[in-house]
Amino acid sequence: MIVKPSQIGVSSDELSVRSLIFFIIELENLLSYIGKRMLQCKETIAVAESVTSGFLQFSFSQMRDASTFFMGGITAYSLQEKVEILKVDLEEAIKTNCVSSNIAETMALNVAKMYRTNWSIAVTGYATPVEESGKKLFAYFSISHRGKIILSERLDLHSRTKAVNAQLYYSEFILGCFKLELDKQIDTGIDNDKAS
Repeated sequence: MIVKPSQIGVSSDELSVRSLIFFIIELENLLSYIGKRMLQCKETIAVAESVTSGFLQFSFSQMRDASTFFMGGITAYSLQEKVEILKVDLEEAIKTNCVSSNIAETMALNVAKMYRTNWSIAVTGYATPVEESGKKLFAYFSISHRGKIILSERLDLHSRTKAVNAQLYYSEFILGCFKLELDKQIDTGIDNDKAS
């Protein structure tokens, strides 16, 4: 049996608000953990985002002592900003509407250079189905560490996902992936220290 929001007295707008609240509550533990690990490894991070429109930067700003490791970020929504500020290739940007794995990787590497950080995260994609996306919702994200891309993936969502929910999902998923990559790097460093 499928229950529609209207059958339980909740509008889709209320569900979006509830999704945002749930996202923030669930995110608190993840953000606390990432913040502690960033302080532990004494490294820094910057963010370049498009489709998430600042959610990742907001998330990092909520971490305790964020100013010691979160150096800043940029929300580059237009092709022009991605080309001029983040140095993505103009031809590829035009050809892909700025949404490709290579664009996300370039954004990640260049935001790390801009802010002189050890880590960076970049994301570009679609929060609403449009002609350029083939009426699909997807995003590419990349994580870099010390000038190398260590993770680059595509996320696909159902085309009827509301824009704010898509942005929240992308953000939470990317932060979860960052947590795993951060753990790998720290644990590898600890193992290397023990071996020395």
